[in-house]
Amino acid sequence: MPTYIVKYTNLNLSQKQKNFIAKDITMTHSKFTGANNFFAQVIFEKNVKYCHYMGGKLVKSKEIFLNGQIRSGRSSKVKKKLILGLRKILIKNTKLRSDFVWVYLEDLLPDQMVEYGEVLPKSGQEKKWLKSLSPQLRKRLRKMDKRK
Repeated sequence: MPTYIVKYTNLNLSQKQKNFIAKDITMTHSKFTGANNFFAQVIFEKNVKYCHYMGGKLVKSKEIFLNGQIRSGRSSKVKKKLILGLRKILIKNTKLRSDFVWVYLEDLLPDQMVEYGEVLPKSGQEKKWLKSLSPQLRKRLRKMDKRK
């Protein structure tokens, strides 16, 4: 956790843009929450043409949406910094105006999620959780956590 789903309409994102956005989202999440990089996953979905409506009308403008499901337990101050940082990433990497960028965060209870085959720890308990994992899984996660 977290899972960030990036959906976009009337816009093409290159593989390079996706790479930058995914890396920036991961680093921003880690920076503001203190969570390890291996918790963050980013999924891109392009909306099918003629299938996105707002106010009952077909959307013809370029729009990008980021929906992030994160573990609960973070303060409003942390979440505000995170959401504004995420908005900045999308603007920087798409060159869209801020009024075409949408960001949502959803809090989920960590004991209601399984990742890497294990129930997730509460925020701040990542080190203890990591120690409880098998040596093979710890090695796998540490490889993903290296900052590049």
